[in-house]
Amino acid sequence: MTHLSINLNKIALIRNARDTAHPEPAEFARLVIAAGAHGITVHPRPDQRHIRASDCIHLGETRTTELNLEGNPFAASRRSDRAGVGDYPGFLALVEKVRPDQVTLVPDNDNQLTSDHGFDICRDGESLQPVIEQLKSWGCRVSLFMDPDPDQIELVGALGADRIELYTESYAKAHDKGGADTELSRFQVAATAATATGLGINAGHDLNLDNLPNFRIRGLLEVSIGHAFTIDALRYGVENAVHRYLEALAVSQVD
Repeated sequence: MTHLSINLNKIALIRNARDTAHPEPAEFARLVIAAGAHGITVHPRPDQRHIRASDCIHLGETRTTELNLEGNPFAASRRSDRAGVGDYPGFLALVEKVRPDQVTLVPDNDNQLTSDHGFDICRDGESLQPVIEQLKSWGCRVSLFMDPDPDQIELVGALGADRIELYTESYAKAHDKGGADTELSRFQVAATAATATGLGINAGHDLNLDNLPNFRIRGLLEVSIGHAFTIDALRYGVENAVHRYLEALAVSQVD
């Protein structure tokens, strides 16, 4: 069974558009879990453009299910110049405070609108390994954000990570054009390489109600969905949107 983790970044982004505490991410965490979602994902960035360090801490303190914290492990602390917004302590310091169930490491930076590529293990592996060891010493499961490149994925297991998260934007774009079979096969080959290496498989980025039923990946443990979910929550309501995503996941399951 593939678990559904809801990313709350866009809920926080709506809140940040006004000088207000609403919508409150922890409230929506409770709503999506009550509706049947299996976990919560947040991806704080040093500029705190959407989810904030304080939100992460609050979610960690009030969680009732799995919490996945995403981010660049090398993101340093940063002072905030906005009233009412605390400083960003650095990603690893935040993880140490929150102690999430899962940490997904992503090679992003402030200049990116959103995550747009996976790790290059040939280049980054040596610097990632001690970070992964530290995270696991804090009791966190560790996943690395990866492109569907079997050669790169085969190197991940030696670093001590538990899972990869397949970066699925290329699949979503191909699906929008009506021809996703070739791109899907790339992800299926990458997933086979991950399984052979002993890694669990997560996936995320631009998955939605249209393309998720066709994303048939053997051994897929978790999908993380935020932007599309927020749109569908506006269309259908939070509870109904969660139910629709669970139904889409059920269609995608591979025996």
